[in-house]
Amino acid sequence: MGEPFLNENIKSFLDISNENSLKVNITTNGTLISEVKDVLLSSNALRQVNISLHSFEANEGHVEFSKYIDNIIEFVKEASEKTNIITSLRLWNLDTKYTASNSMNIDIFEFLEQSFKIKSSLRESLKEKNSFKLKNNVYLSMGEKFKWPSLQVEELGERVFCYGLRDQVGILVDGTVVPCCLDSDGSIALGNIFDNTLEEILSSKRAIDIYNGFSGRKAVEELCKKCGFINRVR
Repeated sequence: MGEPFLNENIKSFLDISNENSLKVNITTNGTLISEVKDVLLSSNALRQVNISLHSFEANEGHVEFSKYIDNIIEFVKEASEKTNIITSLRLWNLDTKYTASNSMNIDIFEFLEQSFKIKSSLRESLKEKNSFKLKNNVYLSMGEKFKWPSLQVEELGERVFCYGLRDQVGILVDGTVVPCCLDSDGSIALGNIFDNTLEEILSSKRAIDIYNGFSGRKAVEELCKKCGFINRVR
């Protein structure tokens, strides 16, 4: 987990996925996309690239906005015109649901309108919906801000549903297996991929209890009760 394009083995991972007929979705902050563009565009395994444009708020001062967005648009256009790769440009930084009023977002809207020759106002279009098709296989996705889960924050409630252990798992750099990609600290360590098979880890009592809990719309782990993202799938 983490920024995928910092990993020097990204091409090998994509090649291995292709050899095993696996499709890959990648989520990135987009700062390094120009450095791996050729690798991505030539991969038969790559299905979708999610680019978190809202991450620029955290990286501001470390990267020039115009260069950042230019590199992303260049990749997105090539992916649309030369491949079947889907790209989703994410702005998950809204303070109020479906209100496209963030000041940085307005600059991005104007840039996208010019780059993709959008005649309508993205700001107005996204007041009533959370997605807009910019081009073939290119989408702009809006979403509310959410707080990453932490054991140090207050509980939000245990009546929840989550796709963790149902559609996804997370594997940390040391091999620790966790229910989802938001558990970056390994608070819910289910096992280690270097010690046991994934099948063995997912068959453990703790993993089964988590899965069954979510099936009944109930969080059994403290971290899950304190997850801001989980509110989206309640």
